[in-house]
Amino acid sequence: MPPDPKQPVLSRRGLRFASLAAAAAAVVIVVTGITTRKMADARLSEWTEDQAVPVVAVAAPDTRGKHTTIELPGRLEAFSQAQIFARVSGYIKEWKVDIGTPVKAGQLLAEIDAPDLDQQIMQAQADLSSAQANATLAKATLERGQSLIPSGAISKQDLDQRTADAGNKQGLVKSSQANLDRLRVLEKYKRIEAPFDGLVTARATDVGALINAGSGGGPALFVVSDITKLRAYVSVPQNYVPSVKLGTKAQLSVPEYKSKTFTAVVEASAQSVDVATGTTRMLLIVDNASGELMTGAFANVRLELPGPDSAVNVPASALIFDQSGLHVATVGADARVVLKPVTISRDLGKEVEIASGLTAIDQIITTPPDGIASGDQVRIAGAAGAPETASTKRVQDKPPG
Repeated sequence: MPPDPKQPVLSRRGLRFASLAAAAAAVVIVVTGITTRKMADARLSEWTEDQAVPVVAVAAPDTRGKHTTIELPGRLEAFSQAQIFARVSGYIKEWKVDIGTPVKAGQLLAEIDAPDLDQQIMQAQADLSSAQANATLAKATLERGQSLIPSGAISKQDLDQRTADAGNKQGLVKSSQANLDRLRVLEKYKRIEAPFDGLVTARATDVGALINAGSGGGPALFVVSDITKLRAYVSVPQNYVPSVKLGTKAQLSVPEYKSKTFTAVVEASAQSVDVATGTTRMLLIVDNASGELMTGAFANVRLELPGPDSAVNVPASALIFDQSGLHVATVGADARVVLKPVTISRDLGKEVEIASGLTAIDQIITTPPDGIASGDQVRIAGAAGAPETASTKRVQDKPPG
């Protein structure tokens, strides 16, 4: 069969169309790729710009007044405590009570054997007797002289001398009597007695011990303490002193009773500041009728301080410290940061009470990022276009593509 003359023409035409179609397809693929790349670049640029704007959590200040407490170390002391020393010198004859013994006022604690005092009393008695005898003789001599004056047997001068001598002798009687009375009073101190109802908390003597009169010769013989009530002394920091009024109640705890507290009441304030510690010493009274608390013991004192009816409280994490001072970051209506200088009234631990610089309607950035400055654009967590939680933030932070 002879070849068709039109077939080469058709083949060349088909090849031309195929070439054109392939070229068009290539152009479409290139244009599509370029367009897709540009769109991806645009989305990536938009995502990058969005991520450059920090997401922050905001909250309004807490306006409720807060009651705060402070815990301070204290030391317990007896409400009344007497260190008992001897008033006479001698030797301990016997003692009647030991530490931990309850005693009543006037109860005998110990007796002192004072031979020197006994001899002084005997001498004073003899001196008094001699003075009384001399006074009696002088009085009789004066009376005889007075009876002889009318007869002129003695002169007026002699009578005056007898009168003066009788007065002098009577004065010696009174002096001797006073000295004896003084020694009799000291003799009573040979008996050492309890000054009030209480507990013997110390004994520093024994039978036969040499005792010197006064408080300069060694420790007290006995210490008697009234422990039905105790004094607790605490040192309150100066800035809290105005809040601790007289009559303020406190809770007191001691190491030996871990699950028990005792009520104490502020009774007095020193009304002065210790320059070394910056604190004021305050006195609290603790009822100890049960006798559970001990004098000299350490105690932890918890004081509840009154708070205002309303206040501006912000989280402590919202505070920004820099070279220009203390600030709090807020967000304005245009979603831009405004750094406001503030002053602190009270530190409440996780929160701080602001004295000035903020209002109740401010939107506080609770945890400002590092380097934040006034005028910075931010996104508020939970708002449209911003992640609400950390998990959604991680999803959004994933780059497109």
